[in-house]
Amino acid sequence: MLKIYNTLSKKVENFIPIDKSHIKIYVCGPTVYDKIHIGNARPLVVFDTLVRLLKFKYPKVTYVRNITDVDDKINDRLLSEKITLDDLTSKTINDFQKDSTSLNNLGPDYEPKATEHISEMIKMIEDLILKKFAYLSKGHVLFNIKKFPDYGSLSNRTLEEMISGSRVEVADYKINPGDFVLWKPSEQNIPGWESPWGRGRPGWHIECSAMSKKYLGVQFDIHGGGADLIFPHHENEIAQSRCANNSNSLANYWMHNGYVNIDNVKMSKSLKNFVSISELLNRFKGETIRYFLLQSHYRAPLNFSNNSLLEANTSLSSLYRSVENLSVNGDPDKEILTNLEDDVNTPRVFSRLHYLSEQANKGSIEAAQLLKNSSPILGLLENTSDNWFKTNSFNEDNLSINELTRKEILELIKKRTNAKIKKNFELADKIRRSLDDQGIVLEDNADGTDWRYK
Repeated sequence: MLKIYNTLSKKVENFIPIDKSHIKIYVCGPTVYDKIHIGNARPLVVFDTLVRLLKFKYPKVTYVRNITDVDDKINDRLLSEKITLDDLTSKTINDFQKDSTSLNNLGPDYEPKATEHISEMIKMIEDLILKKFAYLSKGHVLFNIKKFPDYGSLSNRTLEEMISGSRVEVADYKINPGDFVLWKPSEQNIPGWESPWGRGRPGWHIECSAMSKKYLGVQFDIHGGGADLIFPHHENEIAQSRCANNSNSLANYWMHNGYVNIDNVKMSKSLKNFVSISELLNRFKGETIRYFLLQSHYRAPLNFSNNSLLEANTSLSSLYRSVENLSVNGDPDKEILTNLEDDVNTPRVFSRLHYLSEQANKGSIEAAQLLKNSSPILGLLENTSDNWFKTNSFNEDNLSINELTRKEILELIKKRTNAKIKKNFELADKIRRSLDDQGIVLEDNADGTDWRYK
């Protein structure tokens, strides 16, 4: 059975679908005011892997990942660069989709844009006002958090703790300091839409509530996103959705990935300590970046460095050598599946991948085939080995290097073994040194000679 750590209950739970014939998952997508960085890419890869697993286990999965194209950060760029909303967001969305595809992510079933769902947001806000969960003040419509007794259940903190250091604006037009905006007025020089409360734009949180309801219904299985969204975004989503829809739940399981750090500090655009995916793609293949993002457990923090990507590239290359000339022919390895079902435990998955690789290098065709068969569920090893090495020949200085194929390595080991039999130890040592110079270590044992990458 699939097990998931549920942020709402603060424990690992058995996943029990609302309808096992149709799994529904919603993941918060990008705010498209700039290119995504490697921290933004982590939830894309994590939840893509989860969706791949769900699609293997269940007959139908609907995956929704939204695009936020209404936001104050977007407005700031429009004003500073004197461009239109469409000029900025159409290019940024295109860049985002290219970056996401380069990471071997499957496209979501629906990728709704906030600007295309303003009417649904207005309808939900009207319902909240009618039910007296929301109020109008100085041109703003706000949600009254004191009207929702379960407020704070996701983040499990007091209101004072939640407001302290978070993105909550304390304003004089609020009844309670923690009340959040559902609709706010727009000046003529920024995007706005007509509404019962005047020309304005939606608050950030109402966007996802309206879009998830449209595509997945009042209640669905899984809601995902980065840990930074727990409060205020997801906390507010739960409050407004449950109140508007008269429901006991929005999503049954809430999943959040950990931060990507650089020099042990959270990577973010506001701190200007980020590296964009498009920059990294100038040096590394997208699959290498995906490997790096999956090698740690999704809930744990992940520290980024160029060396970590170089190491990921070397590890991935070693796996590609083990599946040379193979295509997918059967189901994934059972142990890999078991580890994925254990709250997407990718570190154990990677340990198993490299075990299968070692066995393949020792001549096990079965291990090599299981390794290749596991590629679709991980989004790894989906390329051909030949193409991987032809398009991936670089080192830290971007210099071309000669990559030995697995077949060539085995031929050199055989040549060295014959040299030793003929007591030509000079040739045997020369072959060992040559392989060592290319990052390949030989290990002699009673059964012959094994090899591995440094």
